[in-house]
Amino acid sequence: MSDSIIPMIPCNVSGPLGVLHLPRLWLKVSLEARGKLAPGYPGIGKGFDSMVIAGLGLSADAVKAYVAEKKPSYGQFEAWVKEQPGVKLDRASVYKLNQSILGYHHSDDLRKEILGAAGYPDNGSVQGSAVELNALDDWTAFHNSVLK
Repeated sequence: MSDSIIPMIPCNVSGPLGVLHLPRLWLKVSLEARGKLAPGYPGIGKGFDSMVIAGLGLSADAVKAYVAEKKPSYGQFEAWVKEQPGVKLDRASVYKLNQSILGYHHSDDLRKEILGAAGYPDNGSVQGSAVELNALDDWTAFHNSVLK
């Protein structure tokens, strides 16, 4: 396996706090901080990463700094999230954030790009939510970089 790692935790996975995508965000930021995140993957991107950070009331800079400095396990990262001033972890806030993640769809162009790279026709046979497309994109990248 190469020195760069494709983040294989799907977007629709949560940890004990129940926040979807938070484990993937931790993994991506952790890999980026160590120079091991696969090319094409941002540590904190404009999509789900930013949605989670904003939805929880966190600062992207604080997340990056904490992960880079402390190199936390996932449990330590969740504990840090819970300690942040103004963090929104009440049931209603987490539900709203999770629903926004599950209901998000990529643009038609991005959907076509991901499906094409994975060898799927763009004929409606794939559900096409961003969660499913991101997983398909990860599996395609993993196959191309590790299994081919």
